[in-house]
Amino acid sequence: MKATRQLHELGQSLWLDNITRTLLDDGTLARYIAELSVTGLTSNPSIFDAAIGSGDAYDAAIHAKSLAGLAGEELFTELALEDLRRAAELFQPVFQATGHVDGWVSMEVSPLLAADTAGTIAAAKLIHEQGRCENLFVKIPGTPEGVPAIEEAIFQGIPVNVTLLFSCAHYQAVAEAYMRGIERRLEAGLDAKVASVASLFISRWDVAANPQLPDDLRNALGIAVGRQTYRAYRELLASPRWQKLAAAGAQPQRLLWASTGSKDPNASDTLYIGTLAAPDTINTMPEKTLLAFADHGELDGVMAVDGGDVDAVLARVAAAGVDIDALAAKLQQDGADAFVKSWHQLLQRLIDKAGTLADKSTGPALP
Repeated sequence: MKATRQLHELGQSLWLDNITRTLLDDGTLARYIAELSVTGLTSNPSIFDAAIGSGDAYDAAIHAKSLAGLAGEELFTELALEDLRRAAELFQPVFQATGHVDGWVSMEVSPLLAADTAGTIAAAKLIHEQGRCENLFVKIPGTPEGVPAIEEAIFQGIPVNVTLLFSCAHYQAVAEAYMRGIERRLEAGLDAKVASVASLFISRWDVAANPQLPDDLRNALGIAVGRQTYRAYRELLASPRWQKLAAAGAQPQRLLWASTGSKDPNASDTLYIGTLAAPDTINTMPEKTLLAFADHGELDGVMAVDGGDVDAVLARVAAAGVDIDALAAKLQQDGADAFVKSWHQLLQRLIDKAGTLADKSTGPALP
């Protein structure tokens, strides 16, 4: 049995952290679904920037939509939703078979709104309406300003993928927001079933902390934060508060491992896959990592519900001089800043492409 199938069998969903029009056009995504147990997909501004800039797959659509008067964010949204609707259709069988637990795709609100609660709520509502797709998550960052937007979006019935979480405390804040949103729905006589996932970023911890850590703790912090958060996730699902919501029909906000491509050339290229195997979770991975795990990946057991020795590991990391709370805040801010940079690059790329394509279509000027 392939390692990807083994993960699926133990109850973890494998999602692809990538989307391109080429993956859709040439059948690659369909093959990953059929052969590698891929049951969902995530995207972000960096992914779309790379996809649009890597070839000519989007050129015809960019040119046509530009002629129709679309530009900037509006143009990007149309392009992205075209891809995501096609991907969502491929995941419809698993979406239906799992009672809407699995089979999702994700579209991010503008990163420029990371510190704007009202703007995030409005953007989430617009994407949800424009998407016209029942298995589309709207990605909202779990920043301090994003937390109330998450609660309001859930209350309004908008499925949310919470992004840019880096610590157990970050996760607990958005889990609280999710539950408040569901509780408000029940108080208003609304359906308790609104899907959500909480995306914890893993590898960036190790990129940041490795220089300060001894060799035996190298690449250990990201996994330790994951284990600590998984313990909190399991404790929440066992709590009376959650059990009451579940009895009313609410779905768990599933924990998702993000940023799971290994960044250390001296580490295993599947480091953050086998070590993060856990039931009722999701691992969204870059295409390169997915293929590596399918080829030679191995499971490193199943994550302990109680976190195992995670407290001792985190204590050693702290003793080595890493301020974990401060680093979590910095990683979240750095992540938000990186998405803003990618967003600007993406919009500039669209301007450049639209201009180049317009020039080509008009041909050389007459003498």
